[in-house]
Amino acid sequence: MSGTDDLMGEIDETGKRLVAAREMIARRIVGQADVVEQTLTAILCGGHALLVGAPGLAKTRLVETLGTVLGLGANRIQFTPDLMPADILGAEVLETGADGTREFRFIDGPIFCQLLMADEINRASPRTQSALLQAMQEKEVSVAGQRRGLPEPFHVLATQNPIEQEGTYPLPEAQLDRFLLQVDLSYPSRDNEREIVLSTTGVSDTEIESVFDAQSLMAAQQLIRRLPVGEAVVERILDLVRAARPDTEEAHPLVNSSVSWGPGPRAAQALMLAVRARALIQGRLVPDTGDVAALAHPVLVHRMALGFAARAEGRTLGDLIETLVGDVLKTEAAA
Repeated sequence: MSGTDDLMGEIDETGKRLVAAREMIARRIVGQADVVEQTLTAILCGGHALLVGAPGLAKTRLVETLGTVLGLGANRIQFTPDLMPADILGAEVLETGADGTREFRFIDGPIFCQLLMADEINRASPRTQSALLQAMQEKEVSVAGQRRGLPEPFHVLATQNPIEQEGTYPLPEAQLDRFLLQVDLSYPSRDNEREIVLSTTGVSDTEIESVFDAQSLMAAQQLIRRLPVGEAVVERILDLVRAARPDTEEAHPLVNSSVSWGPGPRAAQALMLAVRARALIQGRLVPDTGDVAALAHPVLVHRMALGFAARAEGRTLGDLIETLVGDVLKTEAAA
């Protein structure tokens, strides 16, 4: 009984911190409640997020704000075509000491932080993009034959501009799969844009404070994994992911005719963690199928690809996932 009481106490305390964190973030990020919730969900799950949106939608501002509110050491890398892996990971340099001795010393790259913003990640070459693969999956990097652990916790929030594709290198499937969620940003409403204009063109910016620190955030990440998930929710997760894979027995008919490749087991793992995080963020103890429906798009959209015929017919992954949610989960894709 005491174990249950301890868990309930941790849930209550973490829930209060999350409410405070969202309120603090809302001081600087206007009208992006779903985006903030999804990004927090990815971080609470211990994962990474890919932020996709047009320029000027506060992607960079969101990452900076999260670094402050979550109490994490943050770095930013502007990805460009001439960026090299050493510019991210660091390198060994030969130094001469006062006594004339010479030795190599490793200089940390910007990846040695707790929250890394990879700005316009698709502008770097595949060789440089691949430098993030090991870091994102194993939380360590290999430089000069040595493995070097990254600070804990370690999260990558990458941004991508969907409009300007000239001079870009699309992320390979293996790297896309490393992102727990793809968070799509849309234009603000008129009222929200009015508030943005008024709040960001004054003399001073809105002050924000830390709500979490590294230790309390990692404790919250462990708590997420202890939250119970009902059998019905587990089955709906499996139904949805398996229905999205073409040329399998459980594939949805529309998937077979439209999708060239579908989500692997990481998608089910991501949903399993994300529904717990979303429930906790919203003040609920147990996730339900509504959480599965709400998170289907951010979990699946970057883990699927439309075939040529489907693209030629004007089909989109968003519409396809919405159909899957309606048919497989038998519920509206409600937030």
